[in-house]
Amino acid sequence: MEKQDFKNQLKKTAHLARLYLTPEEEELFSRQLQSILDYFNKLQELDTTNVEPMAHVLPLSNVWREDEVRKSISKEEIFMNAPEVEEDGFKIPRILKRE
Repeated sequence: MEKQDFKNQLKKTAHLARLYLTPEEEELFSRQLQSILDYFNKLQELDTTNVEPMAHVLPLSNVWREDEVRKSISKEEIFMNAPEVEEDGFKIPRILKRE
């Protein structure tokens, strides 16, 4: 893609995303995106026929802890630092008017 075509595509995408870009930002982002696309093209030159597809470069596996019952915090401890408590909950200032 030529530089001007790429810049026009960037402007169109910014417009669709409702982004206002200054001319300096257009120039900067245009160069950055072109650099990214050039790198993708460079990666296309690599021979990956013997490379297994992967979702992540590191070997990942889920690590689960045993599900065990533990002592939980008491209501008294929960409300200890609360400025105000009402029944079984925190009392907060009203933010909506009643009509």
